[in-house]
Amino acid sequence: MNHSKSEVKRVPNWITLLLAISCGLIVANLYYAQPLVGPISEATGLSPGAAGLIVTLTQIGYVLGLLFIVPLSDLIENRRLAVASLIVVVCGLIAAALATNAAIFLAASLFIGLGSVTAQILVPYAAYLASEEQRGRVVGNVMSGLLLGIMFARPAASFLADLFGWKIVFGLSAVIIALLTLLLSRALPERKPSPTLKYMELIGSLGALWRGTPVLRRRAFYQACLFGSFSLFWTVIPLRLSGYFHLSQQGIALFALAGVAGAVAAPIAGRLADRGWTHMLTGLAITIAAASLLLAYLVRGNSAASLAMLVIAAITLDMGVSGNLVLGQRAIYSLGSESRGRLNGLFMAVFFVGGALGSFLGGWSYAYGGWTAAALLGFIMPVLALLYFFTEKKESAGALIDHGRGTVSEK
Repeated sequence: MNHSKSEVKRVPNWITLLLAISCGLIVANLYYAQPLVGPISEATGLSPGAAGLIVTLTQIGYVLGLLFIVPLSDLIENRRLAVASLIVVVCGLIAAALATNAAIFLAASLFIGLGSVTAQILVPYAAYLASEEQRGRVVGNVMSGLLLGIMFARPAASFLADLFGWKIVFGLSAVIIALLTLLLSRALPERKPSPTLKYMELIGSLGALWRGTPVLRRRAFYQACLFGSFSLFWTVIPLRLSGYFHLSQQGIALFALAGVAGAVAAPIAGRLADRGWTHMLTGLAITIAAASLLLAYLVRGNSAASLAMLVIAAITLDMGVSGNLVLGQRAIYSLGSESRGRLNGLFMAVFFVGGALGSFLGGWSYAYGGWTAAALLGFIMPVLALLYFFTEKKESAGALIDHGRGTVSEK
């Protein structure tokens, strides 16, 4: 690969916009089923006790894809890999829309999660296209699209299912992703990596890459804590809003839409990181996330003022989490282009596991300790990240990479 050429070219704005929209539409597939667990379970004959498998299997598929598909972006041509993965998503969505029993729908959920890792192929692909000077801005813009997809998915699914039934959500997404696949196959430039490892060596190098990259371990821990609190909050807040504030499904969807405002932090964080403010902004993002959960914990009563405070907490939490995500990705993408796919896969897998743990702990704590216990647990997670942040020295000017072993060490 010609590094000098890739470093001087600038990414056209339309490519950045296309990648941002693509990531949002792709990653939304992970979240459509969350507000629809009830009607899906009823239609497919899934017992209430096993209903959580609808979300869990999608998450399992996603983590498997992060560990075994995303590293392929360091090995084979990226556009072809993205198109192949999206075909898996389309097949999974069609199967979900046509599912008549639980087994078919659960299998479809696994494949939807597996193929949706295409978003994590496209984000480092965008970083590859960008020069060092514009990398933070480009990644920030693409990540803002991805985050908007996450935040719009739940309310969009609720509104559509309320009007037309839950199957239309998956059928419509299948059509959209099929058209997107065709567009990306025609519009994206090729990116052929220069691999030094075979696939099994590539997978085997993940352990060495994790052990030898302190920046990756640190940034993954920060984001796992923040995404854990984010997942906890958005798992229990619908229960709180319906049971305590007596909001309808439409009202809960509108609350979720309010949280979308937090995505504005992603491109801003990217631009400021390009100016060398990553360390300070990381501390600020973690602090904002902790303060958001503290505010949620302190909310008492079911007045309009209390609801407004929860809306503010939702927006600021989303700001902290989305801002820190961009800062983390920019930091690990700066470590080297040859291992970028594996670095991104590890980073996303670790913090997505944090999110899955947050969802589980949220449901468990809310069932046994109510809102107070859940919000307190959510507050503890970013506090742990903040305590770890205080041990961080200011980021060094660069890093050394041993491509043969796939390891990175700080200067």
